[in-house]
Amino acid sequence: MQSPSKLSDPSVSTPPGVAELQGWAELPDHLLHSIIPLLGSFIDLTAFASTCRSWRAALSSYPSKSTFWTVLPPLLVRPNIRVQAPHLPSSNGRHKLCTCKVIDMANQNRSLRCQIPQVTFQKMHFAGSSYGHLICCSQGKCLIVDVFTGAEVSPPVLPFSGDPEEEFYFDWPVGSDSWSELKLSDARIDQIVEFNGQFIAMDYSQRIYTLQLAPQLGLQEITTKWWDDMTECPYLRPWLAVCGDMLLIVDHYVSLSFGAPVLYKPNRLDMSAKPAKWVEVKKLDNWALFVGGDVRSPPFSCLSPEQWGGSSNRLYYAHYSQPWSVHGLGEDADAMWDPSTDPDLVYKRNWYGQLQAFWVYPSMFYSDGQ
Repeated sequence: MQSPSKLSDPSVSTPPGVAELQGWAELPDHLLHSIIPLLGSFIDLTAFASTCRSWRAALSSYPSKSTFWTVLPPLLVRPNIRVQAPHLPSSNGRHKLCTCKVIDMANQNRSLRCQIPQVTFQKMHFAGSSYGHLICCSQGKCLIVDVFTGAEVSPPVLPFSGDPEEEFYFDWPVGSDSWSELKLSDARIDQIVEFNGQFIAMDYSQRIYTLQLAPQLGLQEITTKWWDDMTECPYLRPWLAVCGDMLLIVDHYVSLSFGAPVLYKPNRLDMSAKPAKWVEVKKLDNWALFVGGDVRSPPFSCLSPEQWGGSSNRLYYAHYSQPWSVHGLGEDADAMWDPSTDPDLVYKRNWYGQLQAFWVYPSMFYSDGQ
C-alpha cells in the first residue's frame, strides 16, 4: 500500500514563527489530547496536524478519534466537480489521479480537495464506500482506495461462479489471499451497518439480519413487524441509518402539498419487543442525517449539529447537480423547505453507473489510538 497525503487545504499552513518557538513541539501528549476535542471542523484537525511532527503524532495517537464522526458532519466529496491543483501530483505511481472538490459543512468558507484514481471513473464500477475507503470493481477485480490518503490495496480476484442466478456475499479479511463466501438462498444484501457492536444487514425485500463474519460467515434473520400492522415494508427503496442507540429505516414519499416535494419519515427498530417492531420516530431530537443518491454510499448521522451550524431533525441529501438539499423530518418538512431549491432534483436513491456525490468520514476517524 502507498499512503501519500492527498487531502490538501491551500490556506492551511504552519503558523508563522512556530518553528522558531521553543517548546511547541515538546508539549506533552496529554495536553495536546485535551485540545483536540475542542477543534470544531476537519480543517481545524488538518491545521492541528500540520503544526509539526509531534502534533501530528499526537492526533494519530488520540484515543477517541471515533467520537469525531458523531459530533462533526461527514465531508462531502463531489467527484464531478474537478478543481485545479498544479502543486499536487498527477499520479500516485500506479494510477493517474483526478482532483475532486470536498466540502466541510462545519467550515464551508475554506476549500478542500481529494485525489481519486482516474481508473475508478473510467474502467471500474463503484461498489460502495466503507470506513473512509472507496471500493470499486471490474470483472472480479477490486480496488480499495483511501479517499484522503490515497493508499490503495488490491484484494484477490473475486471467486465468481459465473451463474447469474446465484447470489453470494463475499468477505475479504484484509491481508489474506482469499475471500470467504456465503451463498444466499433468496436474499440479496443491499446494505450493512454497524450497530451496538454487531453488523446488521438488510436485503432487497427489507428483511433484517445479524451478520456474522467469524469464525465463518453467517446470516441470522431478525423477525420484525412493520408499523400499523402492515404485512410488508411500504417503502420502495428504504435505507438504514444508525443514530446512537437507534437503528432507523428511512425513505421518502411524494408530497401533494405546496411545500416540500418529498417527505422523509424515520422509524426505529424496537428490539425489546418480540418480535422486534418498527416504531415511528416523530422527531430526531439532536440528530441530523446525511445521505447520497447512490444506494451503495452509506448514510451517516451526526449528534448536536447546531455546534457546527447545522440543525437537528434534518436530512442533508447530496446531489450531483448541486451540493445538497435540506429536508425537515416528519412534521418539520414543509416549514423547513427552501422554495428556491431546484425543482428538478431527484430524491430516489438508485444504482448509478457514474460515481455520485457521497458523504464520507476520513479513515483516521475509525482508528482510535493508532
